[in-house]
Amino acid sequence: MKKLAFTILATLFVATGVANAFCPVCTVAVGAGLEGARVLGVADIITGLWAGGLTLSLSAWTADYMRRHGVRSRLAYLLNYVVYYGLLALIYFVPSGHPMLRFGATTMWGVDQFLLGAIVGSLTFWFAGKWYERIKAHNGGHAWFPFQKVVWPLGALAITTLVFWAIIEWLPKVGVILY
Repeated sequence: MKKLAFTILATLFVATGVANAFCPVCTVAVGAGLEGARVLGVADIITGLWAGGLTLSLSAWTADYMRRHGVRSRLAYLLNYVVYYGLLALIYFVPSGHPMLRFGATTMWGVDQFLLGAIVGSLTFWFAGKWYERIKAHNGGHAWFPFQKVVWPLGALAITTLVFWAIIEWLPKVGVILY
């Protein structure tokens, strides 16, 4: 499972091309959601979903800034993503004795819950952003409704959060365990 997680993240890094940054509102909202979840003691998988979304958003935002300021090197874009995901790993996985910074303490499907959440959150945020771009392209360059660029990624993360919440909290109470 760890090899699969590494392969997915490596593919995201290699597949980076032109930056398609998420809006600053999405980035701030996801960051606030992440910190709120950690403070409230939300499950690691849920926190990881939002951390993955935030990391992808910050990476894309920085890549867009780099593109607008003349950086055209694919290596620079790749390093941008590596640095942000590396910082995520340092912040959350470095053993420090703090109970919120434990790696491997909780697992789902054989993978650390926070790591799994970060991967799923990144993929969810990325696919939601691509879906928005496709909708906009097919609609003459316009969104279906105001702030759709914000609603799509955040809505996708919220729905994914509900799915994982059901898997870890609600389903075991009714006798179904999926992990």
